[in-house]
Amino acid sequence: MSDNWIVGNLQNSIDTWNSKLSEIWTIVTQSPQDFKGGQIWNVIVNIHGGIQAIALALLVLFFVVGVMKTCGSFAEVKKPEHALKLFIRFAIAKGVVTYGLELLLSFFKIVQGIVTTIMNSAGFGGTIQTVLPSEIITAIEKCGFLESIPLWAITIIRRFIHNGIILCYDFICIW
Repeated sequence: MSDNWIVGNLQNSIDTWNSKLSEIWTIVTQSPQDFKGGQIWNVIVNIHGGIQAIALALLVLFFVVGVMKTCGSFAEVKKPEHALKLFIRFAIAKGVVTYGLELLLSFFKIVQGIVTTIMNSAGFGGTIQTVLPSEIITAIEKCGFLESIPLWAITIIRRFIHNGIILCYDFICIW
């Protein structure tokens, strides 16, 4: 590796890029139970029963309101088509409330499968390390003072972007 400071900055940029892509790939392919050591998932599981009880109570309330809005009188509820329509809506809503957590996990698995398939077909099946080509290193080392001014600008801009990415990443991790 070269001891040129511009090459060093470019290599640091590529190393940052590689590490962030590796982290993103790990997060995208991770199950909700394993994310952040399972702490977030444990909170979701612990509050699931309470949220489910509230949702079932609201389901009954909205079912009664729906019956009142749909039917002018209870005589209309005796009609098979109205009763069947109300029953199907209630059954679907109860199924979503009762099996919501399992549906959520299935949704995550489907999305992860789609993302993994897309990434594999695009050639990004794993973490591929980006490297600085030797031709660029040679060209940078042969630059004179005036030709290297744009490279200084690139390294300064890279530092601002790098610090911005680190700040955003730290904010997301804290959140």
